[in-house]
Amino acid sequence: MDKHYLTPLFVPTSIAVFAGSSDDPAAQTAAARTLRDNLTAQQFKGRLQFVDSHTSGTLADLAQVRADLAIIALPPAEVAAALELAGRMACRAALVISSGIGVDAANQLKAIARREGIRLLGPNCLGFQVPQLQLNACAAGALAAPGSLALVSQSGALTASMLDWARNNSVGFSSVISLGPNTSVDMAQVLDYLAADGHTKSIIIYLEGIASARPFMSALRSAAHAKPVVVLKAGRKPAGNEAAQTHSGTIVGSDDVFDAALRRAGAVRVQSFVELFSAAKCLASRYRPVGTRLAIVTNGGGPGVLAADWANEIHLQLGKLAPETIETLRTQLPALASLSDLIDLSEDAIPEHYGHAIAATMQDVNVDGVLVIHSPKPGLESTRVAQTIADMKKSLSKPLLACWMGDESVGAARSLFNTVGIPSFRTPEAAVGAFGNIATFYQNQLLLQQTPPPLSELATPDIEGARLVIESVLAERRHVLTEMESKTLLSSFNIPVTQTMVARSANEAMMLAAQLGFPVALKIDSPDISHKSDVQGVALNIMSGAGVRDAYNDMMERVARLRPDARISGITVQRMASSRRGREIYVGLVTDDPFGPVIVFGAGGIMIELLNDRAMELPPLNKFLARRLIDRSRVAETLGEWRGASAVDMDSLERVLLRVSEMVCELPQLREMDINPIIVDERGAVAVDARIIIRNAAPGGSGRLGGYHHLSILPYPARYSQVWPIRGGGEYTARPIHPDDATMIQKLVTSLSAESRYFRFVSSLESLPPGLLARLTLIDYDREMALVAVLKERTADESGDIVESERIIGVSRYITNPDNTSCEFSLLVADDFAGKGIGSRMMESIEEVAREKGLAEIEGLVLANNSGMLKLMRSLGYRVKTYAEDPDFKLASKTL
Repeated sequence: MDKHYLTPLFVPTSIAVFAGSSDDPAAQTAAARTLRDNLTAQQFKGRLQFVDSHTSGTLADLAQVRADLAIIALPPAEVAAALELAGRMACRAALVISSGIGVDAANQLKAIARREGIRLLGPNCLGFQVPQLQLNACAAGALAAPGSLALVSQSGALTASMLDWARNNSVGFSSVISLGPNTSVDMAQVLDYLAADGHTKSIIIYLEGIASARPFMSALRSAAHAKPVVVLKAGRKPAGNEAAQTHSGTIVGSDDVFDAALRRAGAVRVQSFVELFSAAKCLASRYRPVGTRLAIVTNGGGPGVLAADWANEIHLQLGKLAPETIETLRTQLPALASLSDLIDLSEDAIPEHYGHAIAATMQDVNVDGVLVIHSPKPGLESTRVAQTIADMKKSLSKPLLACWMGDESVGAARSLFNTVGIPSFRTPEAAVGAFGNIATFYQNQLLLQQTPPPLSELATPDIEGARLVIESVLAERRHVLTEMESKTLLSSFNIPVTQTMVARSANEAMMLAAQLGFPVALKIDSPDISHKSDVQGVALNIMSGAGVRDAYNDMMERVARLRPDARISGITVQRMASSRRGREIYVGLVTDDPFGPVIVFGAGGIMIELLNDRAMELPPLNKFLARRLIDRSRVAETLGEWRGASAVDMDSLERVLLRVSEMVCELPQLREMDINPIIVDERGAVAVDARIIIRNAAPGGSGRLGGYHHLSILPYPARYSQVWPIRGGGEYTARPIHPDDATMIQKLVTSLSAESRYFRFVSSLESLPPGLLARLTLIDYDREMALVAVLKERTADESGDIVESERIIGVSRYITNPDNTSCEFSLLVADDFAGKGIGSRMMESIEEVAREKGLAEIEGLVLANNSGMLKLMRSLGYRVKTYAEDPDFKLASKTL
């Protein structure tokens, strides 16, 4: 139960190969011949058996063969029969390399695999490689060298190209996995496996599209939390989008939305195949940047300036040395060396000067990484400089990149860098770009850590009132809300709006204007007109009753002439916003396929399409995400003190975004929303106009675990927080875990006795490794749940003052099994709180969550000598029996 469900596929102990008869090569497919050669070119660390259903005996005989994995490389007409035979052989996984299999035939294979309980990779893929197992189940060439980098690709051609490149650049892989169209084992499942794979330290992905957003985002967030993930996404432009969808058989959405999704998942996106290679070099070297400050060491001013220019272009900072570092280096470098911005060693630099500069720079607190640029100089061997740097590698704690410019004279130096694992590039721009892409991983990790609840800490909105408005519109079989209805919806979520009234005659418009106060604005009110200005349906700054009457009559006549088909509800009257120096902002919602609702922020007003300022973020939002969304927009530069205008009230703008996030979470019927403009100044923000489009929502839209189906990121399920008493006095809060709990979880584990740690983790570990700690604290609430028991403690600090702190004293957890009907539990309670009823209460709480999720059974493995845990399980109604696969464990299970 502790092994991943894809282990039989990617770490098989035995393999049955269906590739036709070796006695008749002409009857084999080209893929089968290549596969046979690749499988036998090295000694697989397991049992490998070639099966020919035509000559290997009867079906009954073949059914006696047992294997973890079946590899099928047969003509399309024979694949289904071979897959059924694999099921009789008790294979738990299958790889189908056969090509030319259409969608209907692929769906038939999926049905067979589902019936037989087989995890199916393929068809129409190149297969996979696991170098440390000496397993080359791939038709893409020779086995790659072992390494810590995993490659997952939705293109066979790019897989083959990457392998060819890696062989000449000393890059090794933990796994290389080619995913074809219509495969049952998809990108999300592979990422889920690689996130838990101990041999994989970094992941690079070539992606064309995804099948489903929620599983993909869940797996990607989990993987990126544990290790760097770099993605090359095809289809950035409409033509590429269409080609990618045709090629991969997956859903391809808006490229801007994909950008936002990858960023929120903590992954790094590169824009070209060259950048993917560069990222692979950096990841293979096991560097982990923790910032964006890059120091540049060079022996030539020109190349250094080029590097600095590109660093500025991609929003990196130059790592400028501290005064004490500069003082130290002045006595160690040539007299002509410059240490102001660049670390220019001058043309007089020798290998020792490079060594001194790199050593000092690496120790400087203002530097996160170092780029060394070398230009060939007469009398100085480039290889000697490279050797000096290579000898330093083991002692370096920060990323080091090299750029040896030139060609013929620096080839040996580049080979040396490849051998020792220092990323080497031909141009300064490529080197800086590689550092920038990997450094982005650190920045995106901050976004990944955010797990906001569906509702913010602001005053509770009138959700039921908003739903009534939506239901009434849908009951009328309308989908476009009027301005009045849209503003009512915004007001329900406490978004400030201008006071607006609807007039159905010129005289009524005059009276309403007089009540509101001049100047006023008039706008056409029609469910059929999206952009009022297109039909001259807006009149601003009207100063008198007579002006209101004339504007009303003129507008009605114009709109009736330009849009005779439009239904006219009347004309809205509202007082003009009084701010003279307010900025016009746009906040909106778009619905993407496959990622669902996305919140958009940018410059507003009538020139919104021309400015095209659209920063995007996936809901839900918190204050941190709202501020980052604002900062990514171009209009952000105008929100501070700007051309004599005071800085705007940023808190009010953040509140609008938080309120829109609440609307998106709680109202799954929302499809499009344009709040444009929002006038914001130093006094606050007010929505002047709004347009909302709704549709009927799918069942189970929000309000329970497993709800919020319309969102690609499940909100933090705060509703499961409860306060419970402690036997003997005191109380604790049981709530869902979140990433910020990592430090407290580590303290809980390290405070346990060796026996308690062994009972929980079946290991002698004294603390949780970073990767495991990450996986335990950043979870997908859709497929797993962890509840932590949090105790508030009051202790005295160094000055004697009483301070309140939190401590985690227990954790209960379940993870949904691959069958999606049962789950596996685990439980941990602090030693000093054993026997106080916490374990039983935490188990009952996690059972309740699993039951509400719709799971039918909960089960878990308990060491046979853990008598206390076994006693607890029996007291809670669990059936306890010997675990057939390992007598050292007992299997405890309960029907929910």
